[in-house]
Amino acid sequence: MAKKSEKEKIPGTRLICKNRRVFHDYSVGERFEAGMVLVGTEVKSCRDGGVHLNEAYVKFVGDELFLMGGHIAEYVQANQFNHKPDRDRKLLMHRRELDKIAVKVHQKGFVIVPISMYFKDGRAKVEIGLAKGQKKEDQRQRIKERDTKREIARTMGRRR
Repeated sequence: MAKKSEKEKIPGTRLICKNRRVFHDYSVGERFEAGMVLVGTEVKSCRDGGVHLNEAYVKFVGDELFLMGGHIAEYVQANQFNHKPDRDRKLLMHRRELDKIAVKVHQKGFVIVPISMYFKDGRAKVEIGLAKGQKKEDQRQRIKERDTKREIARTMGRRR
């Protein structure tokens, strides 16, 4: 049986895609949920699972947030009214949340990264996080710790 993610455990949510590189490249702090402005063929493509957040990032344009570099594949059954796969998509959040994020991004050096995309009660949502980039030394240290924990668990399992 496949392991369910956090978002799939909550009733009414269905995971579309997850950006696994985020936790390897960044240390993620505070997380937020944002709605997305999508076209009809984008929603249908999301339901088919044609979404990638590998190279995606979130950026302020004026005083609004936009998802840049996110790829939503063209919907196969659509005709000339199909959407552009790599267009920028506006994110919808409350003004006080936007102001809070803007202060941290401009003053404290955080970046905004998309963590996952999912449907919640029929609406497409993006989980974004305030993150700081990790140095190579930190990544190597974390990998080393994970390997030692795995080795300890392996030896403890053999003793039984």
